[in-house]
Amino acid sequence: MRLGLRLFLGFFLVAGLSAFILLRVVLGEFKPSVREVMEDMMVDTANLVAALARDELAAMPPGGDLVGTAFAQRVKDYAERPVDARILSARKRTLDFRIYVTDAAGRVVLDTSPAPAVGQDYSAWNDVARTLRGEYGARTTPEQLTPYGNAGGLGNGKDAQGSPVMYVAAPVRLDGRTIGVVTVAKPAAAVQQIIYRAERRIWIAGLSLLAVSLAVGVAVTAWMIVTVRRLRRYAQEVQMGERQAPPKVPGELGDLAHAMDAMRERLDGRERLEHMARALTHELKSPLAALRGAGELLQDDLPAPDRQRFAAQVVSQSERMTELVERLLALSTLELRRGPAHPRPVALAATVDEVLAQLDDRLAQQALTVRWLRRDEVELQADAEMLMLAISNLLVNAIDFSPAGAELTLQVGIEPASGAGGRRAFFELRDQGPGVPTAAFAQLGERFFSTARPGSLRKGSGLGLAIVRQIAGLHRGDLRFEPAEPGLRVRLSFPHFTAATQTSS
Repeated sequence: MRLGLRLFLGFFLVAGLSAFILLRVVLGEFKPSVREVMEDMMVDTANLVAALARDELAAMPPGGDLVGTAFAQRVKDYAERPVDARILSARKRTLDFRIYVTDAAGRVVLDTSPAPAVGQDYSAWNDVARTLRGEYGARTTPEQLTPYGNAGGLGNGKDAQGSPVMYVAAPVRLDGRTIGVVTVAKPAAAVQQIIYRAERRIWIAGLSLLAVSLAVGVAVTAWMIVTVRRLRRYAQEVQMGERQAPPKVPGELGDLAHAMDAMRERLDGRERLEHMARALTHELKSPLAALRGAGELLQDDLPAPDRQRFAAQVVSQSERMTELVERLLALSTLELRRGPAHPRPVALAATVDEVLAQLDDRLAQQALTVRWLRRDEVELQADAEMLMLAISNLLVNAIDFSPAGAELTLQVGIEPASGAGGRRAFFELRDQGPGVPTAAFAQLGERFFSTARPGSLRKGSGLGLAIVRQIAGLHRGDLRFEPAEPGLRVRLSFPHFTAATQTSS
């Protein structure tokens, strides 16, 4: 089972069980609570009516009733009283209390129902029997179970047959003795609509809460899946050798991304170190062998010209190894960086002029001339030292491969916009050397890949172009090679620049 489905099912199970338990608890407590409140009010009412009925009940002759008394008239006036009250969302238009009074023997002496039970014996009912015993008397009885015909009918005649009716009784006391019982009855149907309405709202709220919880669960699951997929794609890109920054992810997954990036850097560093060690060992074999041979020969008694030639070979090979180590250290330092160390506006053409001034002696030794084909005044947002190093390596490489008396052509300008790439500033250099075989173009700029110098079988280390490619990558630039026939054309381009004026020669 996939991670996203597991997360969603787990969230659905937790949210569903929580909503179900919450609804069961709320609905299970709601109806009893409403009836408790209703019974509490009925207790107050029964005791109030009992206090009002005391005098008439005390003055009633044995075997008589309260019909026609002032108390009976007040109770009748209550039953016939018009009412129209809006209680929140409910509307009350009838008075639902049924009131009946019994004497000390449980005989009904007053009843407000449409079919009065006056004269009937109610001493068997719990409300009357318990109250006469000095206990709390109350009962809930379906209407049709009344043992005295239709005596249970309520004053408004609105209750449905079979609807449960709540009865609450209170004693009528005189001088510490119970002389009768007053019972107040109210049908549960009077508040059932309120209960149903509240339950419906609770269900709607609960189901809405569940729907919102599931929507949140879907969103969280989708976010988790997208984040994990970004991490997986990043891991796959690292596996394929693509150098990418870790995805920006918050929380613990972000920590995981940075940990993966740190692990990638350590693995890349170890892999680069192993590769460099193998390549360096291979590159050092030739100068070390030459040094050993020259050293062994110098131990013999040689003529002065031979001794001088072998000593010069020792110096030359030592310089070659020194240059190799220095370039390798420079490349390793660049590979550990994520961008320019000290970016600032740098004039590209002026930087080229500065490098040419430093290489003036080497140009003069080979009688090379430099000609500008285009010279735009362009400023790059770059590290000045890195930019000088890149241009110097390109010019030195061109000088090494150019025949004596040849010409180097230079351009500094702005490329036209191409698609989503936009305009880019560039430095272009063309030499008139032997060029590069077509099959070797894909490997140009790789560490320790080089072609033979003109007129000799000696190859360079290839680290110069590798350094240029690394500097271009740190500036989000590009290094391209094209055949020039004769020679090689190299273009180094950068995305961040500001243009001033344009000149050409």
